[in-house]
Amino acid sequence: MAVCARLCGVGPSRGCRRRQQRRGPAETAAADSEPDTDPEEERIEAGSAALSGAGGDRSAGPSSPPRCSLLELPPELLVEIFASLPGTDLPSLAQVCTKFRRILHTDTIWRRRCREEYGVCENLRKLEITGVSCRDVYAKLLHRYRHILGLWQPDIGPYGGLLNVVVDGLFIIGWMYLPPHDPHVDDPMRFKPLFRIHLMERKSATVECMYGHRGPHNGHVQIVKKDEFSTKCNQTDHHRMSGGRQEEFRTWLREEWGRTLEDIFHEHMQELILMKFIYTSQYDNCLTYRRIYLPPSRPDDLIRPGLFKGTYGSHGLEIVMLSFHGKHARGTKITGDPNIPAGQQTVEIDLRHRIQLPDAESLHDFNELSRVVLEVREQVRKEQEQEQEGGPEDAEGLGQQSPQPCEEPPAEPAQAPGDGGAAAVAEPPAQSGQPFVLPVGVSSRNEDYPRTCRMCFYGTGLIAGHGFTSPERTPGVFVLFDEDRFGFIWLELKSFSLYSRVQAAFRNADAPSPQAFEEMLKNIQSLTS
Repeated sequence: MAVCARLCGVGPSRGCRRRQQRRGPAETAAADSEPDTDPEEERIEAGSAALSGAGGDRSAGPSSPPRCSLLELPPELLVEIFASLPGTDLPSLAQVCTKFRRILHTDTIWRRRCREEYGVCENLRKLEITGVSCRDVYAKLLHRYRHILGLWQPDIGPYGGLLNVVVDGLFIIGWMYLPPHDPHVDDPMRFKPLFRIHLMERKSATVECMYGHRGPHNGHVQIVKKDEFSTKCNQTDHHRMSGGRQEEFRTWLREEWGRTLEDIFHEHMQELILMKFIYTSQYDNCLTYRRIYLPPSRPDDLIRPGLFKGTYGSHGLEIVMLSFHGKHARGTKITGDPNIPAGQQTVEIDLRHRIQLPDAESLHDFNELSRVVLEVREQVRKEQEQEQEGGPEDAEGLGQQSPQPCEEPPAEPAQAPGDGGAAAVAEPPAQSGQPFVLPVGVSSRNEDYPRTCRMCFYGTGLIAGHGFTSPERTPGVFVLFDEDRFGFIWLELKSFSLYSRVQAAFRNADAPSPQAFEEMLKNIQSLTS
């Protein structure tokens, strides 16, 4: 602001607030000073700092060039200049002088800030009907709730979730993303609104809960701390249905699983579904969310990292985040289950140990595949011992031996999150496919898996008992099908999980740095460890 004061010529003039402060009471009363800012005037939260360092008198020598003052520019030109500045700087600019303050009430300036900073493409002139200005929209809606925009994971015990808070027209809406119905892993994601915030007829933003089937109702949003906020419903009676809990359960089952309880014959699966309904129903009035980021991408990654939908047996489809970390890749659960909760690392892929699968006929034999995988596991064990004893150089030499196939069976209910970072893979993915078929005896929720793959790597999968008891990592095979699909064979479970990329575009979800992404992974894992 000191620079701005010098440019506009306010520094040595009567309107400089800093200069007024240096005057005595008599001087101040005698001076024809500018009026102070109205104390009741609405100002943007983060930008309403007082003007500082307005600059003092400078003795201009004979050789000094004439000073150019912004005050001499026509108002329409000042509107263009101010509209190009960040909205958070404008409240301080308004305190320079009355002329600036008056010009900053021009709606054209705030309409442009709404569009450029928050992507509001609606015809904001419609607001004139309701008596709400673009300045109100910016200050009381967009800027006030800017900290909740982005990607979040709700704290729903082991189940987790995926929420994207976005500016949607003249609303801020929290969309909960749900996997498609099991086992259709290639279907698009489903989504439903959990809450919305808008500024229409009132002078303050209105928060509405969207849960239930009786329309929007009164809610509340509270920013707990950095990268964490909570929502609360103030009218939970809107969540109840006339038919009681039985009707609520049947409605939830159709929405969550796309079927009725009579369609589910597996008794264990029925128990898991009922358990999830009872548990998640406790969170229909109050939820806490923690920020998550999409994984950073590097040109030498095996494939583009991101979110994937994966099959997890009786638990249905779950959302997994694939990220690359040097010579390893990790799959972290964004949604989870009672065995392996959200936040845990479900699979880890060792990119140093590529597996050459047997021919199609031999691949049918599970014992042959198991033999290959266990050989690689033994090789990895020896490398780890040598790394501990003799240093990383010797272990790295072992890792560069001719690749051997290896696979490990995943534990359906268990996964653990890995620490974040960018990935570097020694060799680029092969474009030519090789035949792929699941060995006899390996179960799969989705039989419509690709019959060719690019390459395979040794990996481990996390399995555990109910309540995340006795977790352990077991060997398996990571199978890369194409840019958008991969699979994992859990050797011990004799099970196969198929993963398909989430194609939805999430806004405000990129990590500010690789370090921030790694820290986020550690945080969400620690909550369930």
